[in-house]
Amino acid sequence: MSAPPHILVVDDHAEIRRSITRFLEKNGLRATGAGDTTEMDARLTQYAIDLIVLDIMMPGEDGLDACARLRRDEQMTPILMLTALGEDDDRIKGLDTGADDYLAKPFNPRELLARINAILRRAGEAAPPHGGSFAGKQVRFSGITFDHDAGHVIAPDGTTATLTTAEAKLLLVFLERPRTVISRDNLLELSAGRSAGPLDRTIDNQVSRLRRKIEPDVLRPRIISTVRNGGYCLNCDVETNP
Repeated sequence: MSAPPHILVVDDHAEIRRSITRFLEKNGLRATGAGDTTEMDARLTQYAIDLIVLDIMMPGEDGLDACARLRRDEQMTPILMLTALGEDDDRIKGLDTGADDYLAKPFNPRELLARINAILRRAGEAAPPHGGSFAGKQVRFSGITFDHDAGHVIAPDGTTATLTTAEAKLLLVFLERPRTVISRDNLLELSAGRSAGPLDRTIDNQVSRLRRKIEPDVLRPRIISTVRNGGYCLNCDVETNP
């Protein structure tokens, strides 16, 4: 029997950190706490972490800077950001730096558990060798090559761009449904395993970030188009190479 997923909880408030880790452990997960990002780095070296719960507001290096650094270092462990209630800018910045999801404080622990399980489920579905029909393959679309297992895209001129976990999952949804209009709600459910909330801009932000890595002209996107009152559509055919 495989070990349960190991969650790293990074929060400078000791009581919040202990409360979250105890709750996760009571619900069948392994959980380890870290009081700051220096301790987080040590835990990532010490343990095989499956997901990081990362608070934004911390002394020293904050959660946003830490998330951006981890992604620059190609650390692809899924990240769920904890943000202050109503701080929409922090949520958008968190997604822009590569976070997979966010949850505003104060939160219901059961919602945190549901978000964690959804991210882990999606990560498991996308991870090789269980990555659907594209696992172990290179996928070509509009002159671009997506290396599924490496998690990067190669432009026609040979330029390589590494995708975050969330960006790769979103691209996979499009590649599996070329020339099909997909609503924002469906994109969020298929890529992140959750439903959209009121005024939820997650998909729009993620599409914008993905476009910056694949579109020749982000101001005039032609690969992923916006469909008025419909959603988004991948406007090209898809081919796979073993």
